[in-house]
Amino acid sequence: MAFPVEIQDCIFQELEMHDLPPVLRVNSHFNAIATRILYRIIPELPMRRCIACLKVLCSNPANAALVRKLSVDWSSHRVVANLFRLLRDTLTHLTALRHLSIELSPQDNHYSLAWVLHGCRSRLRTLGTSIRCDPQLAAVLETQPDLIELCLRGFQTKQPFTISQDAMPVLKMFRAVHAGPAVISSVVRGRPLEVISLSMFIEDGFSPLDSLLHSSRPIKRLTIMSLDNTPPNILLPEIANRLPKLEALHVVVLMAMFDRQTLHDSSPTLSRFSDLRYLTFMAAGSASVEDEGEIARTWGKACPTLRTIILPKGKVWFERDGKWMCCG
Repeated sequence: MAFPVEIQDCIFQELEMHDLPPVLRVNSHFNAIATRILYRIIPELPMRRCIACLKVLCSNPANAALVRKLSVDWSSHRVVANLFRLLRDTLTHLTALRHLSIELSPQDNHYSLAWVLHGCRSRLRTLGTSIRCDPQLAAVLETQPDLIELCLRGFQTKQPFTISQDAMPVLKMFRAVHAGPAVISSVVRGRPLEVISLSMFIEDGFSPLDSLLHSSRPIKRLTIMSLDNTPPNILLPEIANRLPKLEALHVVVLMAMFDRQTLHDSSPTLSRFSDLRYLTFMAAGSASVEDEGEIARTWGKACPTLRTIILPKGKVWFERDGKWMCCG
């Protein structure tokens, strides 16, 4: 008794990519199923294989129509214009593409390359790119009404990055790596964002946090990479004043030192969070595991809604039977 096509599809999905080519050669029925799986998700490939794959997609519209997710990583290569044109032309054929990631080299990221995305005619749900944040990239985002998740890893320029409030109406998740307050504010303003990750630089102060106030919904999850020397007993109050409805907060401080007393003094701030359940705070310091246990108990008392706390030693602290204990 033959399995239905749907069952065969599920079975073949469990195969590794390198196991699919032999399946393609079994018969026409297996070939159709394996081809569909093989092209559904195209991961990051070495440069030669990536170029060959893009050429196949350009020359075979039937296979191109199967692609749902494409990841391109050229971060280790300086790319010539013809290759960028090949990528643009490929995107015009990927009519069913829903997830796109493009990572370019630091050298190429200094140029305006958003024109590569102008060929994308599909309605993306997720987009991640290191292409610099300039007006051309903003224009691309205007054409993507179904975007739910956006990651901008590119540099911010002095050119205006303006996005109309009607664009990206269902955007829920946003990550900015190098972008400053202007780009963050333009993306966040008027959109129903709930999950945000950003970097804070010393020259921007707390302006990136001010930008988050423009979301049309309360921010639920926030991740911060702090690249200035603001101590936690100052940073946490600034976050609490603006986003008291957070459910999850993850903070990584790269330049500021902390000690047991500094973290202990931050506990009154946590009482301002009404719904905080998950808290991560990573920074350089000298607190011992025993010190972190005391900090977890103090923070848990200040913020009764907390369920887990992760401190710099990397241990996960959680409450059980009224006592805070750790694992990890």
